[in-house]
Amino acid sequence: MFGDIGTSPLYAMRTVLGEGDDLHRDTVYGLTSMVIWSLLLVVTGLYVSLLMRVDNEGEGGLLALFGLLRRALRNGRLLVAATFVAMIGAALFLGDSIITPAISVLSAAEGLKVASPSLSGIVLPMALAILAGVFVLQRIGSGAIGRFYGPVMVVWFLLLIITGAVSLARGPQAFAALSPHHAVLFAAKDPLTAFVALGSVILVVTGAEALYADLGHFGRAAITRAWLGLVLPALIVAYLGETAAVLRDPSNAANPFYGVVPSWSRIPVLVVATAATIIASEAVIAGGFTVLHQAGGLGLFPYLRTRHTSAAEAGQIYLPAANWSLGAAVLAIVLLFRNSERLAAAYGLAVSLTILTTVTLYLTLTVVRDHARLRATAGALLGVVAACFFAAAIPKFLSGGWLPALIGGVLFVVMWTWWAGRARLAQARSRVELSPTDFVRDLQQAEPTRVPGTGIFLTDDAAIAPLALRTLLELGHLLPERVLILSWQLADTPTARPHENRVRVGEFGHPYDGVVSVDVTLGYQERLDIVAVLHEAGKQDAGLTHIDPDTAYYFVSTPHPQLNRASPLARWRQRLFLLLDELTTDRVVQLRLPRHRTVTVGRELDL
Repeated sequence: MFGDIGTSPLYAMRTVLGEGDDLHRDTVYGLTSMVIWSLLLVVTGLYVSLLMRVDNEGEGGLLALFGLLRRALRNGRLLVAATFVAMIGAALFLGDSIITPAISVLSAAEGLKVASPSLSGIVLPMALAILAGVFVLQRIGSGAIGRFYGPVMVVWFLLLIITGAVSLARGPQAFAALSPHHAVLFAAKDPLTAFVALGSVILVVTGAEALYADLGHFGRAAITRAWLGLVLPALIVAYLGETAAVLRDPSNAANPFYGVVPSWSRIPVLVVATAATIIASEAVIAGGFTVLHQAGGLGLFPYLRTRHTSAAEAGQIYLPAANWSLGAAVLAIVLLFRNSERLAAAYGLAVSLTILTTVTLYLTLTVVRDHARLRATAGALLGVVAACFFAAAIPKFLSGGWLPALIGGVLFVVMWTWWAGRARLAQARSRVELSPTDFVRDLQQAEPTRVPGTGIFLTDDAAIAPLALRTLLELGHLLPERVLILSWQLADTPTARPHENRVRVGEFGHPYDGVVSVDVTLGYQERLDIVAVLHEAGKQDAGLTHIDPDTAYYFVSTPHPQLNRASPLARWRQRLFLLLDELTTDRVVQLRLPRHRTVTVGRELDL
């Protein structure tokens, strides 16, 4: 989880120093002071002190925050606006998941040029090979190799402390950059340069969103201890050490990280740096998987086939389609930009806007739900800082910032179209389909033939009778001896809380013996587990204990969207929704049903 922010010394200081017109002592002090106080204000002040105090059943991250806000707002224009902000933030985070592996691994590989200029020709092939290996290894899951992550990252942070401390011992005057007055004086003397530099300073807080997103895996106390006890001190010492190296020899500004490393140790340091960037890349990719999984549960993105890579840790997941798409995008970006310096311009815009969207959701939730004026004021002040970072990154649009804007824009359009299309389908279904109560009431007049066996009819909307049940009755005039109408709804929490009637069983009365409804509440990170549901339902209705999931037949109703000239959705958005619907995971696979005992019934609905 600290891989992204922990590997920033590889490239951040080089980019920041490049914003100065000259490398005069006051300029170096001013830029370094901006770097250190950005870490303190954004990561320690905003994320660790404020945002991590707000969790959704222990889970953190932008979409977890959105889930809390959606629960507080329920409906209305403010909820629609919050949904758009959440989609923008999630899209940018996914864009960050593409850029981070590229810039991190490239930065580490470029150490070869410092160690031996003759090896510069293999930097790009080496970066491509490492990144390809990272994505190939994703399928085995982080749990299988995760036991090595912690020790490697500890070695990395100790390396930052040792090399930084040695450099500081040779130039202790760099400690002066700890004082914020140098940043203030630099901004007062050259406000334009200081403002533009903010667009690069944002690079030092990359990965802050990952800390919040990993809240559910480790807890606020553990993250805070690790940050304050090791990571933050290591980063401060590393940046001060790089500052001391530049003050000794301004030519070190071309690559200040390796400027603090003795020539004899550059190859071993390169190996450790490469290992750290691999871990950073893997962590960001896994974070992207989590965001897509959460977005699918919240209805903001199509469901993608998900494989759990650990029986003990529910958060360790692998999304094959997302993995290979991310892999292709990362390799393409490396080939397009070819060095980390050009990528740095693209990086800041995505990071700053992601932070800004998170702060916006946090402030809205604080005002709407908590009415906490002190926290809202503190968040607003730090939000101004985030807004300044974003404004400073805008001028970098033409020099590379267009990339995250393009990636985020495409992903936002995908999310927006999917969200709007699902809403249109839900409206269409409600117009043409009956409620379960009305449908079951018609059974008395239909007098269907009851056949032996159990039929489990699944629907994701408890207010609508499953289409498959109506079709079976209308075409065959048949009904299984035992009928289970299984519906589920998604809560705005990561997991459903057991004490809130997670599973509810309902019967329709004596004339409809054998027809039972079971409604399940799921969290947005959960997927339906029919065996577990039947087990819980059996505790409420003894008759359900006789249902054998291995012998029951399953009936799935699937709407098939069609183009509609009268739809408020533009024709191109309708076509995009149809494409996304085709790419969505098959319902049989999604619900983990036995295909040989499952019947799928579809119905065409206009968008």
